[in-house]
Amino acid sequence: MKRAFKTEILLSDKQRKKVNQAIGVCRYVYNLYLSTAQNHYKNTGKHLSGYDFSKWLNNVHVKETDFWIKDVSSKAVKQSIMNGDKAFTNFFKGLAKFPTFKKKKDQDVKAYFPKNNQTDLLVERHRIKIPTLGWVRLKEYGYVPSHVKVTSCTVSQKAKRYYVSVLCEVEPNEQGQINTHDGMGVDLGIKEFAVCSHHQTFENINKTQKVKKLEKSLKRQQRKVSRSYEQSKKRRRGEFCAKNRQKQLVKVQKLHARLANIRKEYVRLVVNQLVKTKPTFITIEDLNVKGMMKNRHLSKAVSQQNFYYFKEWLTTKCKQYGIELRVVDRFYPSSKLCSCCGHKKVKLSLSERIFRCDACEAEVDRDFNAALNLKYATEYTLLT
Repeated sequence: MKRAFKTEILLSDKQRKKVNQAIGVCRYVYNLYLSTAQNHYKNTGKHLSGYDFSKWLNNVHVKETDFWIKDVSSKAVKQSIMNGDKAFTNFFKGLAKFPTFKKKKDQDVKAYFPKNNQTDLLVERHRIKIPTLGWVRLKEYGYVPSHVKVTSCTVSQKAKRYYVSVLCEVEPNEQGQINTHDGMGVDLGIKEFAVCSHHQTFENINKTQKVKKLEKSLKRQQRKVSRSYEQSKKRRRGEFCAKNRQKQLVKVQKLHARLANIRKEYVRLVVNQLVKTKPTFITIEDLNVKGMMKNRHLSKAVSQQNFYYFKEWLTTKCKQYGIELRVVDRFYPSSKLCSCCGHKKVKLSLSERIFRCDACEAEVDRDFNAALNLKYATEYTLLT
């Protein structure tokens, strides 16, 4: 069983320069492969594989012009080429959109380092040995296990911070926890993040004072960035203006990263609390997030809830602890059914927060009623 451990690392000035150089070369090679593959397909009608491009890059292109590509790890360059090949393959299969060029400001490029020798990727309590970088200090002591076999790692950069993701081979936990409690239904929403059938409610983290203050600061810093671009149009673009704009972009990136970390950590907290109740099964609804994002009044609120990340993390934890994860179809009327008698209320507006049954005259909270209906649903799909 393979498992990845991601944590922040502390680099020296020399190591930071090597990482920035490796990430920059990987981004350049990835974009070069995309442009070359597009031109090759237009001229010949055939897809240019990553292996053929790698041969041309090493034997022809590097010797003629971009000789500085050889300054970084060849395995990292090869992996970036294969990532571009995989992106085109997924596009031809209909699994993904057409691949786009990577930008420096997006910071979505990672440098790949496999284990070439026995002395590579050695893990101790406070440091790890990465090829071409040497010993690197870990910010979180003891998080990456030192007694397991490490196969590879990737180094990434986000908002002036550097992270390493270590892929290890871990023995599966055969014992697990004994789930003896009754199952539960979880209804996700915008007003409250999650309402459970066992009378537990998780608030929307985006409505807290801390997140609102950060979003207000983010809006102010983004306004400064836009002003700098408008000012550069009216005067000559000089080195001083470009450096100040880059400093302002870093501030915006740090705020974006902090908000994303707060939301992801809250999703993990919710999932961990659900799993610790030891239910026999958990039932959720297959939400049409893509359709919900088309509503311009709710798109921002929906995107901030991280519904997809919640589903992925819940699936991982349910597999780990042996909990049955059930997914109900998106057209299942969980909000319109009465949890007491099963009567379906045809007309139910979003403004009605209290569900009132026309048959048995029961009154219950709308989200709690939906959670109960998800718990007692008989038609579902198993994910774990």
